[in-house]
Amino acid sequence: MSRPLLLLVVALAGGAGAGLRYIIDRLIGTRGPGSFPLGILVVNVTGSFALGLLTGLGAVVAPEAAVVLGTGLLGGYTTFSAVSVDTVLLAERRRWRDAAANLIGTLALAVAAAAAGVGIGLWAAGGLSG
Repeated sequence: MSRPLLLLVVALAGGAGAGLRYIIDRLIGTRGPGSFPLGILVVNVTGSFALGLLTGLGAVVAPEAAVVLGTGLLGGYTTFSAVSVDTVLLAERRRWRDAAANLIGTLALAVAAAAAGVGIGLWAAGGLSG
């Protein structure tokens, strides 16, 4: 695939990922001034798992597919900026526990999900390539 075409496909996949994030966020919970951002937490944890899985499967996934799925789809799907803004808004409302839970919980759960994804991906890739 040519570089310009790959760039276009990555951009389209990123748009699809952002749309998916919006849908999941809306399905899981409303995002209002007083709500806990559970939808974005779920998005970031599932996205971290999926990227970890894709990374673990690296030996059996075509490099261009990895770029489209990892950088494009999952890059558009996950969002650190929303976590940051949501945490600030919770803190501004003096909801210190919710702000800390959002920040620390997202980091801990997303890293654990990514590690699980990598481990499962490496195990699966070993079975697929062996």
